[in-house]
Amino acid sequence: MIFALLLLLLPKAAPVYEPAIQPAAPTVGDLITIEFPPQPPGPVVLDPSHSYEVVSSNGRRVVVRTFEPKPFTISGTLGGERFPELTVRVHSVLKPKDKLDPAPLQPPHPVPFTHAPFIAIGIAAILAAALWAAVVLLARAQSAERGAQEMELAPAERFRVTIERLRAHPDQPKRWAALADATRLYLASLSPHLGTELTTSQLLPRVDDRHFPAVAQILRQGDLEKFSPWGAPPADFDALSEGALALIPPPQVEEEQAAA
Repeated sequence: MIFALLLLLLPKAAPVYEPAIQPAAPTVGDLITIEFPPQPPGPVVLDPSHSYEVVSSNGRRVVVRTFEPKPFTISGTLGGERFPELTVRVHSVLKPKDKLDPAPLQPPHPVPFTHAPFIAIGIAAILAAALWAAVVLLARAQSAERGAQEMELAPAERFRVTIERLRAHPDQPKRWAALADATRLYLASLSPHLGTELTTSQLLPRVDDRHFPAVAQILRQGDLEKFSPWGAPPADFDALSEGALALIPPPQVEEEQAAA
């Protein structure tokens, strides 16, 4: 009886913790997994420390790491009870007595030469040139067809169609020059003394006073666009093209002129 009482009065022995550590010989920067035993029940909580970093903690398993090649001590509670401090030895990745000299540079691995990129570039260039040539030929064919159709029209109608096309395409290059050429061609159809071989200074004195202002500005805009390095100055194309259309006589007068 006395012996049983003595056993009750004796201090309880602390539980023995034998956590499993992986890897067995960790090095600097390794993820160190520590698995604590199932008893007592409850999660493990590590004390904060500057010696290691807690990467993750899940129940009775923790993952830590350190970047110092020396032992560090882990402490904390398991299931609410403090567990004995655990020392983890971390080894350096350097060899003993390493002089810390940088590793010698290794020559780059030779890359086998291949003609595939050059072949692909050549094929792409040929296709681009063929496509561009097709676009140019198509544009020329359409322009020639449109020109042939316009040449079949009467001079006044051809002049009207040309002006309408130029007004409908404000982004057409050399639009002033095209309007000036169309005006010269139409004037030449009205009278032999207004021929297209005349220069602007030779032609303008032969234009009647009523149409002189519009014709003069159109021809000068066309000359500047053709020959001036600065091109033609800004001007109201629609207003001047209306002045060009005024050169066409009313239908009744035009029929009388054609009959004469």
